[in-house]
Amino acid sequence: MKRPKIILLLVLGVLFVALGIYYWLVAAGDLPTWLPGYEAGSTHVHLKHGLAAVLLGVACFVWAWFASGGKPALETKSEQNKEKE
Repeated sequence: MKRPKIILLLVLGVLFVALGIYYWLVAAGDLPTWLPGYEAGSTHVHLKHGLAAVLLGVACFVWAWFASGGKPALETKSEQNKEKE
C-alpha cells in the first residue's frame, strides 16, 4: 500500500521540479495559456512561480523519503509482547 504512494510522490516531485525550471527558462508571454503567470506579450520571467514549484517538488521528495521508512527501531514493551503472542 505504501509503494503506489511513494511512486506518485516521486513522479509529482519530478514534475514540479521540471515545471520550476521551465518557469525560470521561459518568459511569461511564451508560457502556455493554462499555466498560472501567463501574460500575453510579456518578457518577464516568473522567478517566484519557479521557486514555488521547485519547493513543492522537493517537499514531495522529502515526503516520499519519510513514507518509505521502515518500522521505528524502538518499540514499546506492549508492542513487543503482542508480537511474541
